[in-house]
Amino acid sequence: MKNIYRFLIFLFAIAAFHAFADGEAQLWPDGSPIDSWFLADEPLAQDDREFRLVDNGIYPGEGVVRTREIQAVIDKAASEGGGTVVITPGIFKTGALFFKPGVNLRLMPGAVLQGSDDVSDYPVVETRIEGQTCLYFPAVVNADKCDGFTITGGGSIDGNGLRAWKAFWLRRKWNKCTNKDEQRPRVLFVSNSKNVRIEDVNFQNSMFWTTHFHRCDFLKILDCRFYALSKPDHVKGPSTDGIDLDVCNDVVVRNCWISNNDDGVCLKGGKGAFADDFNRFPGNGENNRILVEGLVASTGTHTALTLGSENVRTSNVIFRNSTVEGCSNLLNLKMRVDTPQHYENIRVENVNGKVRNAFLMCSPWAQFADYEGRTHEELMSYARNVAMKNCNVECKTFFRTNSDRRYMDLADFTFENLDIKTADPSRHERLFNGVVFKDVRIVEKE
Repeated sequence: MKNIYRFLIFLFAIAAFHAFADGEAQLWPDGSPIDSWFLADEPLAQDDREFRLVDNGIYPGEGVVRTREIQAVIDKAASEGGGTVVITPGIFKTGALFFKPGVNLRLMPGAVLQGSDDVSDYPVVETRIEGQTCLYFPAVVNADKCDGFTITGGGSIDGNGLRAWKAFWLRRKWNKCTNKDEQRPRVLFVSNSKNVRIEDVNFQNSMFWTTHFHRCDFLKILDCRFYALSKPDHVKGPSTDGIDLDVCNDVVVRNCWISNNDDGVCLKGGKGAFADDFNRFPGNGENNRILVEGLVASTGTHTALTLGSENVRTSNVIFRNSTVEGCSNLLNLKMRVDTPQHYENIRVENVNGKVRNAFLMCSPWAQFADYEGRTHEELMSYARNVAMKNCNVECKTFFRTNSDRRYMDLADFTFENLDIKTADPSRHERLFNGVVFKDVRIVEKE
């Protein structure tokens, strides 16, 4: 049944591509054509070389951390020419795992790869976090320079984050700790890899960011679910972003559901007053050609689509055909005051539903700012050619901003064919260097 469903989606995507052949839907916001790769998701071929944990003496429900033994299975698969590590139903507990080229992961329905909640099970390594390449903790699952890496199967990777969440909020009561100060691994980190595909997986309860992709090209994230829930404890998972795209090109996020305590899909690329010096900071860079569609951003999520705060340059982003189910904001352009940023060619269209806060949020972002001696003019952030079209959204505020123009320059914005129900319809038109409002219907609510 699942294969038939995927085949029907494939046919629909092809039909959609031809149906929109005469309109803007087949073009990126800069006018360049969208390649058919972005619209067609061919079924993945099954690897007949399987390495099951249970066949290697690793059984579910043991309640002990089996990092060394699971890593040995990954290494065995790599030494034998590659294959797929298969996790059968049940809970398998582990610390940081490092996948190798040619080795993939399949989590069968009911399978849970659960991260240890003891940070000592995650060795400090050089990794990428919060816009910097530095020593920090790896994720539960890590894959570096693994072209063709896949995670599939319908099962779950669980960050087991409740203990870390409680520690974070307790620490915040007595000091202004940063995200990195409270030591927290992610669930998934994939870096320096091409042709990556993540499909039909639950990513849940991460201690920190849920999934993070750095310098990945031709990446598809399909039919996945991301959440950070703590019932019955009702502890919020701090900074549990669903999908962080960090210096990535040619990306599809399709038919995913997100309910967490921070950004849904977030575009990153570096932070700091000299973050745009890519020779000095080779881990930094640009995001280009990002297609997000069929997303459901549900209750608990801060913003469906965010650019920043660790972002230098991003262009050609389309967020479309999606639903907001009580997340805080639809689109957030974070203009970091200590980082020169340039966002351009952004299109949001055919998004419906309700957000708790703003349809559009765009303000200078100053948390933990360090100007490194540079001036406002040198650190100006820009947003260019941003369009929001064909949306029907209920919100508290149409455009939320603090109106500080020292750090941000907004130009060539288009708002078209919008049905907005809001308590605050303010448009702040004076903030834009060029703005078009066309067929914008606003109904004020109490």
